[in-house]
Amino acid sequence: MRLLDGLEVVNRDKRLNVARSILYLAQGVFGECETEADVLHWSRYNSFLLYQMGTFTAFLELLNMETDNSQACSSALRKPAISLADSTELRVLLSVLYLMVENIRGELETDRDEWKASRETFRMELSFPVHNDEPFALLLFTMVTKFCSGHAPHFPMKKVLLLLWKVLMFTLGGFEALQAMKVKKREELGLLPLPEDSIQVMRSMRAASPPAYTLELVEQKRGHRSRRPLVKQDSLDLYNERDPFKNDEAGVDEEENDDVDSGIEGELDMMERDTVLQAVPAPGPSIERVSFPKGLPWAPKVRQKDIEHFLEASRNKFIGFTLGQDTDTLVGLPRPIHESVKTLKQHKYVSISDVQIKNEEELEKCPMSLGEEQVQETPCETLYRVMLYNLPQYMIALLKILLAAAPTSKAKTDSINILADVLPEEMPITVLQSMKLGIDVNRHKEIIVKSISAVLLLLLKHFKLNHVYQFEYVSQHLVFANCIPLILKFFNQNILSYITAKNSISVLDYPSCTVQELPELTAESLEAGDNNQFCWRNLFSCINLLRILNKLTKWKHSRTMMLVVFKSAPILKRALKVKQAMMQLYVLKLLKIQTKYLGRQWRKSNMKTMSAIYQKVRHRMNDDWAYGNDIDARPWDFQAEECTLRANIEAFNSRRYDKPQDSDFAPVDNCLQSVLGQKLDLPEDFHYSYELWLEREVFSQPIHWEELLHYQ
Repeated sequence: MRLLDGLEVVNRDKRLNVARSILYLAQGVFGECETEADVLHWSRYNSFLLYQMGTFTAFLELLNMETDNSQACSSALRKPAISLADSTELRVLLSVLYLMVENIRGELETDRDEWKASRETFRMELSFPVHNDEPFALLLFTMVTKFCSGHAPHFPMKKVLLLLWKVLMFTLGGFEALQAMKVKKREELGLLPLPEDSIQVMRSMRAASPPAYTLELVEQKRGHRSRRPLVKQDSLDLYNERDPFKNDEAGVDEEENDDVDSGIEGELDMMERDTVLQAVPAPGPSIERVSFPKGLPWAPKVRQKDIEHFLEASRNKFIGFTLGQDTDTLVGLPRPIHESVKTLKQHKYVSISDVQIKNEEELEKCPMSLGEEQVQETPCETLYRVMLYNLPQYMIALLKILLAAAPTSKAKTDSINILADVLPEEMPITVLQSMKLGIDVNRHKEIIVKSISAVLLLLLKHFKLNHVYQFEYVSQHLVFANCIPLILKFFNQNILSYITAKNSISVLDYPSCTVQELPELTAESLEAGDNNQFCWRNLFSCINLLRILNKLTKWKHSRTMMLVVFKSAPILKRALKVKQAMMQLYVLKLLKIQTKYLGRQWRKSNMKTMSAIYQKVRHRMNDDWAYGNDIDARPWDFQAEECTLRANIEAFNSRRYDKPQDSDFAPVDNCLQSVLGQKLDLPEDFHYSYELWLEREVFSQPIHWEELLHYQ
């Protein structure tokens, strides 16, 4: 309480010392702890204590004060080079807020009831406008746009983005919470339950050799190689054979050979680290025959539109006319077509988005008879409403920072400086200092990429569940801001090197650095790095960016064509060399949607990739993705597609969020007595100028009564 009182003092230095003391408490009072577990325990305990004492409100006020500090902004703008010293106060405040959010967010079975109550109160406090007229996440988004516009170049972006990510995770919910919300919403809408839990299916998936072999390929190899018994999928890695279908375009696909040993060979799936998998036995004389999977991992799905297309083609062929959207009348169609329609209907999947689009169409058609829409005030709805009018700027700002942090980006004079909160005041003079700073800078960029990718994916997934047009609005602004080429540019590097990068100094990691004696750092020890085979942080970022790309392009022909135009196929194929099931799945999905546009020669040269798509990606019945004869492969007016979508989004936004007072549908009072009898709040000085007003506006204005005759 004494420390919190100290935050009220006018002297800036004293206030900073008090904030540092509170940060020491939030970090777990490490000076009095002997083990890492103790530090983490007291950090969590103190975070709950600090929240219950009102620290969050006090620090939020200080953060508002610092972000509006025009003096600090102008002094930073005048400096030729910005360093850590320019953002000291902001970094202390953001660190305390981050530790509080991260510690309180995590649930443990041993938590006391008062802590559980505090967690829910804190979640509500962060989700809804309590202290000022905006949720806490909006303040952080505003800091991001201020930084990108150049008005506040000293803002510590890494900490702001990390805090934003954790706040969104806490207030909106992570992926498992999202899955539970999706199941609940489908129940409320009366839809069939999901065919499977996608998170669980992903956990049980195994990575394929990049790309996977099939039985047909093994059979073909038998013709010109010594006869070999068939082996299990995993042990095919041992042969390191080249693709027999490989074409001569070595310039594009030279990295596609399977004899590259730098693949992440024995590593387990990121979400399966607890499971110990049996190693594949070396091939010997008695090798088991191929054991095919019992079934494909995903249940096939069919859209209503697919059934309509199928029946339209069948009726044109057998009867000569169509019946529009009628999917029940099968008169005149042969028996096999009846069976096909029955099978399609068994696998019909109606998404929440389909229901929302249909409801929106009805509300647009009949605004009077359907009345006002009842919108549930969820944290997601509140966030969208307050972000709505500046959402394009927020998306552009996030992508600008992502571009600056991408490892493939070249340093340009006009790009924003994201290293303000990592560069020291005095530049390094020794080799050791230079190496340490180099590792710090790379780590800093990796954390920024990780947090931006997570923020964008969370926003897209939550907005899609809340209302599909909210998701489409965010997606469209990301596409207009060149998000698709930006992500492809990010992947146009040696992705294996990026995922195995060792840009961290483990002895300096918190909390181990606070309780253990630090060994002397040498250039050799920094060069050797830690023992981790890979950087989970970078793998996480790559998977998130692939998922964002999937979200933007799914069912959008114009955006799929962007993938084709930007020659994404060889870039994505290189990413398949990372042997991690989840990452491979999202790469294969992106390859699947553009396969029909890539031509027969590409498909012929990439049969292993086609086989992997068949094995791992969900099947859509009637989806002619592998042959290119599909109705959707015809030329499309892509501009019209985006314009129609934009018109629907604008209609949704104006109907739900623009509430004009003088609406055309507002009831009008036609009774003269009730209109004249209404009490009006007039200004205090009105009766002084009332006579003048009457003279000027009424008596001196001639009334032309004859004009009334023209309107009869």
